[in-house]
Amino acid sequence: MPVSSQRLAGKTAVITGTASGQGRAAALAFAEAGAVVVGCDMDDDGAAATVHKVTAAGGRMSSSRVDLTDETAVAAWAQDVAANQGPVHILYANAAVTRFAPVEQLTFADWKWNVEHEMDVVFLPVKYFWPQLIQVRDAAVVLVGSTAGVTGSMTNGRLAHTAAKGAVVAMTKQLAAEGAPYGLRVNAVSPGMIRTAATEGNLLAADHPMRSIAGSIPLGRIGTPEEVAKCALFLASDEASYVTGANLMVDGGWSAVLPG
Repeated sequence: MPVSSQRLAGKTAVITGTASGQGRAAALAFAEAGAVVVGCDMDDDGAAATVHKVTAAGGRMSSSRVDLTDETAVAAWAQDVAANQGPVHILYANAAVTRFAPVEQLTFADWKWNVEHEMDVVFLPVKYFWPQLIQVRDAAVVLVGSTAGVTGSMTNGRLAHTAAKGAVVAMTKQLAAEGAPYGLRVNAVSPGMIRTAATEGNLLAADHPMRSIAGSIPLGRIGTPEEVAKCALFLASDEASYVTGANLMVDGGWSAVLPG
């Protein structure tokens, strides 16, 4: 049976970090699937551009400026969404920012910054949208882990990033357990190397040792934001109605095999 192009029709999807990259791709994909998208970002211009792209394609989307590391701001945003959008069916906690450094160069300040911008930005939206989600029997949460959360790296110093994304993968399993009595499914996508403006500026830059990483990826190429968004869309949809607590690797097989 073919998958319906409107598989999220009648649903409201909250997506964090929609100004660019994987968040923008998700906003476009979820809206195309029929969802009313509620986005947020601190990049006002990028967020507005995403809303324009969604609406120009016939979708429905709004966006707010929200600092996801600020508990008061996230709580107020969740209350506003409840008052103005009605029931929330999907939360895609996409937003995150990271700093890379090997352990001997990693400052305690940078460690705490990574925890705040990769863990807190997941925990706070989950916490404050949870009361709305558990009222909807077919609700879904999708978190964003990473290959960094399940493997180490010989070419990129990333202890804080690895610890934070490992925590997100672990959070997925615990939240799946806590959501199950309410019919709330919680899963994660864990992207590998994805070509975005951010990765072009660091991991894929000409002077970075990971610039040739495609040669170690079984499928032989770097992934796209759209490929991650499609996997998140599947997990958020009724097609994944018997899937919870899963961590879907979206990495071209990178984490499944040894190089060479």
